[in-house]
Amino acid sequence: QVQLVESGGRLVQPGASLRLSCAATGRTVNDVSVAWFRQAPEKERKFVAAINWGGSKMTSQAARFTISSDNAKRTVYLQMNSLEPEDTAIYYCAAASKVSTQPDDYTYWGQGTQVTVSS
Repeated sequence: QVQLVESGGRLVQPGASLRLSCAATGRTVNDVSVAWFRQAPEKERKFVAAINWGGSKMTSQAARFTISSDNAKRTVYLQMNSLEPEDTAIYYCAAASKVSTQPDDYTYWGQGTQVTVSS
């Protein structure tokens, strides 16, 4: 079992930066990879980035978003720069046995944190 708690979402202006955090706990937390997905209103949930505790990572927004982890804290971060209104969405943290871009591969999900980019 893995529990995930996201934080850091808020209203920001276009061009701003924001860092989201995902704290992972649970009996099998050492065995999972952690990813960020986002879902805008009336749109499908989309992959943003993923990482495992060994440091392997992938991202769909390499130019502006960076995923990282603090293994000691079992916390995964998503650093987002040059935010655009199109980045407005609920950002979810998810955990799976391996790094994947597919939401269906993820067993554990957090509640989500709202990011709104607007002037």
